[in-house]
Amino acid sequence: MARYGAWVDAGATHFAVRAPLADAVCLCLFDGQAERRIAMVRDGDDWRVSLPGNRAGARYGYRAEGAWDPQNGRWFDPAKLLVDPYAVELDRRFVQDPALALYGAETGAIVPRAIVPGETPPTAPQPPCFKAGGVIYEVNVRGFTLLHPDVPEAQRGTVAALAHPAIIAHLKILGVGAVELMPIVAWLDERHLPPLGLRNFWGYNPVAMMALDPGLCPGGVAELRETVAALRAEGIGVILDLVFNHTGESDVLGGVVSLRGLDNAAYAHGADGALVNDTGCGNTLDFAYAPVRELTLAALRHFVATCGVDGFRFDLAPVLARGPGFDADAPIFAAIAADPLLADRVMIAEPWDIGPGGYQLGRFPAGWLEWNDVFRDDVRRFWKGEGALGALATRMAGSADVFGEQQCRSVNFLAAHDGFTLADLVAYEQRHNHANGEDNRDGHGENHSWNCGVEGPSTSPEVMARRGADVRALLATLFASTGTIMLTAGDEFGRSQQGNNNAYCQDSAIGWVDWAARDEALEDYVAALSARRRAGDFAQFPRDGRWLRRDGAAMAAADWEAAGAGYVAYVSDDPHRVQSWRIDRENRRAEIL
Repeated sequence: MARYGAWVDAGATHFAVRAPLADAVCLCLFDGQAERRIAMVRDGDDWRVSLPGNRAGARYGYRAEGAWDPQNGRWFDPAKLLVDPYAVELDRRFVQDPALALYGAETGAIVPRAIVPGETPPTAPQPPCFKAGGVIYEVNVRGFTLLHPDVPEAQRGTVAALAHPAIIAHLKILGVGAVELMPIVAWLDERHLPPLGLRNFWGYNPVAMMALDPGLCPGGVAELRETVAALRAEGIGVILDLVFNHTGESDVLGGVVSLRGLDNAAYAHGADGALVNDTGCGNTLDFAYAPVRELTLAALRHFVATCGVDGFRFDLAPVLARGPGFDADAPIFAAIAADPLLADRVMIAEPWDIGPGGYQLGRFPAGWLEWNDVFRDDVRRFWKGEGALGALATRMAGSADVFGEQQCRSVNFLAAHDGFTLADLVAYEQRHNHANGEDNRDGHGENHSWNCGVEGPSTSPEVMARRGADVRALLATLFASTGTIMLTAGDEFGRSQQGNNNAYCQDSAIGWVDWAARDEALEDYVAALSARRRAGDFAQFPRDGRWLRRDGAAMAAADWEAAGAGYVAYVSDDPHRVQSWRIDRENRRAEIL
């Protein structure tokens, strides 16, 4: 397999990039603002050049010449500085600018330069810390650490902050098995955000798939590697949330920043040549195109071999298996399973996108975990008073109707970065996204949420008591359920986003975790739930057990189907899988027994 990117070897520095349809490609080396251009040599579909000496730390980019014919897939503009798709570090963050999409407009002063990596000693990655059935803790690195009072101010908002003893202590109290980091790869703001005075806060708009964002990870690969090691030393794994379904180059009105200016075939196109939009972002990477799969595999290998991560969560994961339709036997899955670096890693799919046939829950490979939105919705509906007891029991028992009975691959969750926080779930019936600048049209309209009688903040003791009971019942249901569970950072102590259920652009008090306002009693409750869960085995449902009514008698069909049925207890008789719990909707209680 061809090697791409920049690397130092045998006393020389080598550069290689794929640009099959380009007429010429030049390497651009930077010394401050001074740019030196060096012609590269065609090698089939690739362009290569080697320079004498070890140039680790040098800043570089590419420029490609050829036809400017976007309707026919040619976006060559030598005025555009292009980021190496295989870059692993950048010297600055991406900045949205109209010049990125304007033919002939120079972008050399706007676009980040890649940094030539130094020689990295080979490492033998250790087996993942995280095991299915454990607790995953979803983290927005900046939002989670920015206001933490014990983290040094200069470190707040960065990957390094996660290694601070105060953060690690919090994770250990909660029994976290792995932190799942929302994207830390460099991204580009969507075009509509700067005019609104907003910026992307979540990072789901990457450009170079393995280049760490200099704002979140200013120490580059070394910072991530050291943080992973510090967490691993405490038994906590790291899972990276990665986006391989689209890039920040966006739709036909988007910029020419990297792949589009080098190899536009990386994007899926319809029969009429139009960009496919299975992501809602205007462009979709084409996994039927081998170079896209190779880039993805290279990124995964890099993060395992260089940084030692436990695994990955794939945003809009059906795109990985599209060609153009979803194929459960897609080549990317076999390639991951056969790769010695990747075969034992934790793989988690968000099993839906917005394209045709985009909902694929339960259809990812054996061994992959999957976000289970059916669990989320059925549990919410039950505690809202609208859902059926049988549906709740099915979800708590591992969703065998979705995943089968052999292995529970469900990632159960009540709330995630996308949607209401757990506290807001019981405080708002409607979304309140006006701060996003889209007249409250963005975000999900149906959240299966309720407000306990008052929309938003309340001083009523009755309302607050009801909300507290509901949150505890929801959390106990989650921790009592078979499968892997995911808790979003701050939900364990009542984090609110003021009713905003789409805070992707809220790098503000709306999106930041307020450590000073945390509900410590709720935090203690969650820690106790986690300890009870760890004392049993919740990875797989024990089939030897009894379903009981309130009076202790065995549940009958009529009990499951009775109108308003809201009580059931499950008692495990399997000494190897201690898993017993009780649900009582009438009294707003759920318990691990």
